[in-house]
Amino acid sequence: MIRLLLIGCLLLLGACASQPPLPTKTPALSLPMQLHVQRRADGQTQDWLLVIQREGGAIRWSLMDPLGIPQARQKLLNGQWQADGLLPPNPQARELFAALLFALTSADDVPALYPGAQAMDLTRTLPGHWQIVYQSSEVFSVNMSGQPLSYRITPLGVGR
Repeated sequence: MIRLLLIGCLLLLGACASQPPLPTKTPALSLPMQLHVQRRADGQTQDWLLVIQREGGAIRWSLMDPLGIPQARQKLLNGQWQADGLLPPNPQARELFAALLFALTSADDVPALYPGAQAMDLTRTLPGHWQIVYQSSEVFSVNMSGQPLSYRITPLGVGR
């Protein structure tokens, strides 16, 4: 019995440690927003549509493939991610959503909401997590720290 309790505690701690960082409070975002997300890994690309919208006090993140089939849905409420719907957990999508929250936070709010964040020219970094490289305020790349994985983000309808 004690062994099961210990294993459960270790699993819970591991899950908490793997959660992507969130800001100390939810930044002001101009919502709703529709984004084209192009995932790049291992020489291959994959395209998705991301819809970010307010729902009461929460922010809903809905990731769909080009056919409109949901890939991930999460709500950010009171600084915590919550499953939205019946889709299985998708830690990679949750990490992307957290990185996009960081990328979409105004430059003025970043120091207060993300202590330790660094910015230089058109690059914003949260060491150990993400590097954001901006082409403009609406077009940017998200590089995942320690992974051969990146995302190109554009507003829906803007050329690739």
